[in-house]
Amino acid sequence: MISDRLRQALRLGDIEGRYDGWLLGAVAALVAIGVVMVASSSIGVAARLEVGSFYFLTKHLAFLAFGLFGALVISRIELRALERRGPVLLLFALALLVLVLVPGIGSEVNGARRWINLGVAGFQAVEAVKVVLILWLAGYLVRHREQVQNTWWGLIKPSVIAGAMVMLLLLQPDFGSAALICAIVAGMVFLGGVRIANLIAPTLIVLPAMALLAMSEPYRVRRLTSFLDPWSDPFDKGFQLTQALIAIGRGEWFGVGLGASVQKLSFLPEAHTDFIFAVIAEETGFIGVLVIIGLFALLVGRGFWLGLSAMEAKRPFAGYCAFGISLWIGMQAFVSIGVNLGLLPTKGLTLPLISAGGSSVLMTCVAVGLLLRVSYEVDRTHRQLARIRQNAAAVEPPREGQIPVPPAERPHPRPVEAAPRPRLLPVPPSLDAASARSGRIEPTLGAIG
Repeated sequence: MISDRLRQALRLGDIEGRYDGWLLGAVAALVAIGVVMVASSSIGVAARLEVGSFYFLTKHLAFLAFGLFGALVISRIELRALERRGPVLLLFALALLVLVLVPGIGSEVNGARRWINLGVAGFQAVEAVKVVLILWLAGYLVRHREQVQNTWWGLIKPSVIAGAMVMLLLLQPDFGSAALICAIVAGMVFLGGVRIANLIAPTLIVLPAMALLAMSEPYRVRRLTSFLDPWSDPFDKGFQLTQALIAIGRGEWFGVGLGASVQKLSFLPEAHTDFIFAVIAEETGFIGVLVIIGLFALLVGRGFWLGLSAMEAKRPFAGYCAFGISLWIGMQAFVSIGVNLGLLPTKGLTLPLISAGGSSVLMTCVAVGLLLRVSYEVDRTHRQLARIRQNAAAVEPPREGQIPVPPAERPHPRPVEAAPRPRLLPVPPSLDAASARSGRIEPTLGAIG
């Protein structure tokens, strides 16, 4: 028999993983930049509203603290537990979108009903919906992989769920989040291996429908026309974009210096949320812009790399979670930066981990915690496989009718160049006859016996 010491060494459950250092570094840098820029960009807004100079910074830090706590909690939860609860969480997410529309529970701001009134603060339900949708869809792609890859039927259920969410979001209305959810679902299904031919037809239906919806509201039409030519009406329809472009142009190479932005002083609307990137460009210049884009590229690229590593390690749920979160953060950052640069029409999407946004900051931190959990479990799986290979190479299979001598009973190696072969003992008569004839020991999880 193999000694208890060797049994303990082979227990795979005792092996711990590590969180990805590159991912942690990128997130920490973006969060730190966000704190500094929220403090700088919100001064003009606070003065206009006659609140304290650091009112918005204090709120941002409070939501950031709750978000980091949520990230810590979810980074300690096994992914298989989240996978089992995916359908229940999906029902909860749909219920949140319905509650937003209920008078007395949902609160209306600037003509949009997107927040649930929690008394001390409002919570934007769609931010939680994004995380839950990714969890549920990752589990669905694992359970129905063959259907998704080979049949139309595999696309119906995700399409119905996404359609229901989009309809509820358009009732708020929140066209930007609706488009983002469609993009996340399409991207995850594509990475799940769906046939391109099966994806073309839904795309040809959804894109014209979204275009018609975008043109159905006058304010959306104004946003589109101002995007195409903001300088034709710089003091009305094109005011937001022209002020953002002026701020970016003033930054030049190295910026005007932290806190020295002029556009944030009642010229640039939503300077601490939707247009914080323009303030960053004005105060830090082209170099600061490159740093922000580089950090997002590192975060998103590392997320996709973790997803690929999880798929190679036969952890598809972890892989799809990483893909979904990376798609979400990457697309939202791309849209936010594109709006500030005048490359895309104006949308109400914040810059992840940087903009002051309450619910957005909170749930983005939770999503990052989930991504860190993926990195932990992928690293743990690699360590377990390395331990299995190490022990498989260290223990030589015995010849027929013999078993290896336990390591504690082996003599010290002789001073020769080649390591001595393990001394083998005859099989005791008490062993099962079938085991003796087979001449091998069956492995079990955590030990060999």
